[in-house]
Amino acid sequence: MMRFMLLFSRQGKLRLQKWYSTVLEKDKKKIIRELVQIVLSRQPKMCSFVNWRDVKIISKRYASLYFCCAIEEQDNELLTLEIIHRYVELLDRYFGNVCELDIIFNFEKAYFILDEFLMGGELQDTSKESIPKAIEEADMLQEVNAATESEKKYCSQSFVLFVHSL
Repeated sequence: MMRFMLLFSRQGKLRLQKWYSTVLEKDKKKIIRELVQIVLSRQPKMCSFVNWRDVKIISKRYASLYFCCAIEEQDNELLTLEIIHRYVELLDRYFGNVCELDIIFNFEKAYFILDEFLMGGELQDTSKESIPKAIEEADMLQEVNAATESEKKYCSQSFVLFVHSL
């Protein structure tokens, strides 16, 4: 089971965090600070796996973002690397060559994609087709809701104008 996933920049700025186990807020900050320092200090040719406290840390750099996951001691490191890679593929498919700015300005979509893919720290779906389809359906639903709200607002404004003209 995955304990948490962190995305941070080369400068150490946290861009996304998802916790799958209960951790106090002050402990989260300490963990983040410590892990960012550990991952950023590693050389590019070094292994992506680090034993840290009672978990294994799996990290992978894509462009200017580091993806960092903590898993249980008995979990498979290579599977976790594949999960990170699949998440990046899903982000790429949605954003079209995802970059750090996409995560910054569309963090809610990044979280939504992650939630479609992982739930409670466990892999939910591996399909490259069903997850993007679910995301597309959610986007369409959001657009329909926005259009409906806009129509309601327009109708209520028209009604107010009509009443005032009487």
